[in-house]
Amino acid sequence: MLARIFRPSKTAMQSGKGKTHDWVLEFEATDARRADPLMGWTQTADTESSQVRLSFETKDEAVRYADQHAIAFQLIDPHPARRIIKTYADNFAFGRKVPWTH
Repeated sequence: MLARIFRPSKTAMQSGKGKTHDWVLEFEATDARRADPLMGWTQTADTESSQVRLSFETKDEAVRYADQHAIAFQLIDPHPARRIIKTYADNFAFGRKVPWTH
């Protein structure tokens, strides 16, 4: 039973950083998913990987929890976000590499 401890990134549907401040402990799947013959949904017999997701305020709390419960884990540190700061006037700059046109 291997777990991952990580800090989730924002989804493509978010413009803000909601639900990205907590650390998450998620279990890796031990069983392969298979399609249900009747409905076509994917199913698995492993409930830990698909239904158990624990949230912690700090990385240390998540690591301590995994150590106390003898859970092997992989710690994934977040990558710093690359910020490209531009202004609207940069779209019309004279030294622009690609000319602005309709």
